[in-house]
Amino acid sequence: MPTRRAWLANLSAEPRFTFHLKRTIGADLPARARIIADEAERWTVLEKIIATADSDRAWPAPRAPPWPTPRRNAPEFPPRGLFCCFRAIACSPACHHDPCLVSRGGSAHVPGFRLRSNVGFQTRDGVRLATDLFLPTGDEPRPTVLLRTPYDNTLAWQRAKAAQLADAGYAVALQDVRGRFDSLGEYEPFRNEGPDGVDAIAWLRSQPWCNGRIGMAGRSYSGWTQWTAAVEAPAGLDAIVPRVMATDLYRGLMWRGGAFNIGVLLTWSLMTSGRTMQTITEIDWVDAFRRLPLEDAASEAAQDLPFWRDWLAQPTNDDYWRGVDPEARLARIEAPAIVMGGWYDVYADDSPRQFALLRERGATPAARASQLVMGAWPHSLSGSSHAGGVDFSERSQFDLDLLERRWFDRWLRDVRNGVEDEPPARIFVMGANEWRDEHEWPLARTEWQPWYLHSGGSAATLLGDGTLSPQRPGDEPADRFLYHPDYPVPTSGGPNCCSPEIVPWGAYDQRAVEMRSDVLVYTSATLERDVEVIGPVKVVLYAASDGLDTDWTAKLVDVRPSGFAMNLCDGIIRARFRQGFDRERPIEPGAVLEYEIELMATANVFQKGHRIRLEISSSNFPRFDRNPNTGGPIGRERKVRPAHQTVVHAAAHPSHVLLPVISAVR
Repeated sequence: MPTRRAWLANLSAEPRFTFHLKRTIGADLPARARIIADEAERWTVLEKIIATADSDRAWPAPRAPPWPTPRRNAPEFPPRGLFCCFRAIACSPACHHDPCLVSRGGSAHVPGFRLRSNVGFQTRDGVRLATDLFLPTGDEPRPTVLLRTPYDNTLAWQRAKAAQLADAGYAVALQDVRGRFDSLGEYEPFRNEGPDGVDAIAWLRSQPWCNGRIGMAGRSYSGWTQWTAAVEAPAGLDAIVPRVMATDLYRGLMWRGGAFNIGVLLTWSLMTSGRTMQTITEIDWVDAFRRLPLEDAASEAAQDLPFWRDWLAQPTNDDYWRGVDPEARLARIEAPAIVMGGWYDVYADDSPRQFALLRERGATPAARASQLVMGAWPHSLSGSSHAGGVDFSERSQFDLDLLERRWFDRWLRDVRNGVEDEPPARIFVMGANEWRDEHEWPLARTEWQPWYLHSGGSAATLLGDGTLSPQRPGDEPADRFLYHPDYPVPTSGGPNCCSPEIVPWGAYDQRAVEMRSDVLVYTSATLERDVEVIGPVKVVLYAASDGLDTDWTAKLVDVRPSGFAMNLCDGIIRARFRQGFDRERPIEPGAVLEYEIELMATANVFQKGHRIRLEISSSNFPRFDRNPNTGGPIGRERKVRPAHQTVVHAAAHPSHVLLPVISAVR
């Protein structure tokens, strides 16, 4: 076993030393020590680390990280001593002037930075946007990273990110978006970020400390600020790293399958409704989500939001949405992107699709070299190995910040670190719990397998006779259930956002939900071999309702030998939008109609001894709003009625789930 001195030397030379530090010292270092906001907690952690490091006992050699090892030519953290490394992790932004903080790539510079707070510039329409600048020490112009946020540019975790980039030699502009915190103007979510972002980039390029090369980073809404600026192809925007954000706002966030994404939209809207962040802990969420008419839900819960009523007044994918969505213009993007997402994120299918579109249609060779990272993560990404109630092991973790830094070093500094030569898609496959290097989306070796619904007419509940198999159905009786909007099927995890304490996200055991009489359950036989499923999942359902409108939901589940039923992905289709989202098309009560339900995307190995399960119902609440079954105007209906639902699986109506099964050949 190596001595303490040898161990310290090895540790401080590790590119991913933070992982080894957490793993070796253990619980004394919180998982997110780099962004600890509380001063007392920071110093408590630091004192414990130093005390441990000063002991005379022998130290084990650092173990290999559970995520992919650093790529060839990855920048290494210099062996400058353990204390300096700890300061880089544990200190607040105020102590990031420490001289031991050094660049991880690019031209040499004097470490440290100077801060300029609340610097403003005016947009093309005269609105002042407040910006805090983190400028590296030295006089030469620097490549610049722009971070635009609606969540307050004084938050500790955002300033820690800016400080780390500045210590690495990047000028950083941390900016409040229009109408939020110190920025003036009126806040109208999603509407102004493209023009404002372009104006911010032009202003940065005119500054003497900027060398004209700009990158953008950030997650969630900050990802939106990147996409909407990038599609304008502004001069100087050379790299972006959007994390967990849609580019098709209608389909990706607002109206999935034509149903209103109320769980996300009501919580997020009320939190961000003012100039500052609002407290939503006092709201009675059971009452708020059930409020009818839906257009009054925000005002009855806390505030009357003009944009809330605007959203509900636009249930079809019309010019209101097409005018703001950047997805149709992704082919104009010139900057290369690393798209980061998670299988339990609300944008689980958007992230891989954005990657595929850029690889195919990007305006430059650099844009067509864009990359993707998808993990077993919720909206918070790689902050924990847990997603909901399931631990996907330490192997599920990934140093996204390191990859982002290498991306900027390559495209903003011309550091030949090899990042663009690596496999473009890094995908975590659940079940196997391992990372895969892939090259496209969907995977070229996908075999699209239909697995058909079967039963003797009693598929309701986990105790029913519903089965799932690759064999087409013959003449089989239909399954029936009663959907009552007053008693909807509760959301039990899944790809949700953004308040898991209110609407849970991630993977959970679904057996409690599957015991409801309004949930049809179709389960395969025990698998005799592994079945690997990677890609978008779709259900083709033949069904009838006695309502004038209704919803159909589906959920794909991995059933372990113990019976634990882990949700993978799910989706919904509103009956009036079964033939497209351009207009509403009423249904004929009692008529058997074909519905396609997009279940988003997943990556999972159904292991030998497991079973594949599909749930069918008519609600997933409060992830989606309840369909009142009346056919009345969306958002304004005040009454509900029960609906008698029929699911058909027969030779003429072969209801099935289409699984993207992956060949073993690679």
